[in-house]
Amino acid sequence: MISSERNNSTIDSVSGNHLTNLSAVVAVLTFRRPDDLMELLPELLKHSLQASVGYGIRQPTVLVVDNDPEGGARETVTRFGPGVTYVHEPTPGIAAARNRALAESVDVDLLVFIDDDERPTSGWLTSLLATRMRTGADGVVGPVVSAFAAPLDPWIADGGFFDRRRLPTGTEVRVAATNNLLLDLRLVRSLSLQFDESFSASGGSDSLFTRQYTGAGFTLVWCDEAVVTDVVPAERATRDWVIRRRYRIGNSWARTELALIPAHSHTLRLRAALLLAGSVRVIGGTARAALGVLGRSPRHRANGIRIAARGAGIVAGACGRTYLEYSRPTGA
Repeated sequence: MISSERNNSTIDSVSGNHLTNLSAVVAVLTFRRPDDLMELLPELLKHSLQASVGYGIRQPTVLVVDNDPEGGARETVTRFGPGVTYVHEPTPGIAAARNRALAESVDVDLLVFIDDDERPTSGWLTSLLATRMRTGADGVVGPVVSAFAAPLDPWIADGGFFDRRRLPTGTEVRVAATNNLLLDLRLVRSLSLQFDESFSASGGSDSLFTRQYTGAGFTLVWCDEAVVTDVVPAERATRDWVIRRRYRIGNSWARTELALIPAHSHTLRLRAALLLAGSVRVIGGTARAALGVLGRSPRHRANGIRIAARGAGIVAGACGRTYLEYSRPTGA
């Protein structure tokens, strides 16, 4: 486990709010979404230019990591010329793609992750940089809001399945996803930190990575102005999908908690605590859902099911079970 002490003067010397002449990369991980790339890449090029003009950093490079074994995104990406770099990472799994982004950025100071199905809003990248400069934080996290390809099922909306956190700018956080995240790569390299590829098919490698980053004493702060929009296709806006996603989130959270403790420490005690926490959610969520049925309240029923599904995932993770949401068919 990485030490939580931050006493390395070399590490401290690269932190802070200095941005002039720093290099930066905006990394997009993709898997068979050419239409999304065609929409996203022009936006990223525009944001990169704005960042170089407004903050004195060298114009960020846009890096596309194609996780399709067949390299299907190459033709799409090469249309954008030298402003966009294409690399092919055939090893399946998002953690492998994230690690490839790190490997391709060994001489870069700052790395910004964004998903291929997201769209940055006005001022996105400059807001991330401004918050880092103003706060001196070691990383910056921005919000993700969802937009839907079709009208959202009211039951899903009532359950808050697509609700995400919003915090005041400058709020310190200890964990983040890589769907809207700026990191100081000099600090990442000082820890020899990588994404754990045992989480590739289950999700959660980004949560583990950022927990290790903040656990080493580095700071992540929130920037509520740096918004990206998550474009949700119809097949992901179904009751079955959102319930399974909540189960996976609970499962990944439990596995992350277990991965963060040393192998020789009180693993059984933590598993018991997770089992209790998950069981409380299952019981409480089930009771709320039942009350929703009796009281004819779709909101209570949906929220109860959401809570119970996450709790069931935590219980499964505590018992050593892994839900592989991102597993691919052979050859995919």
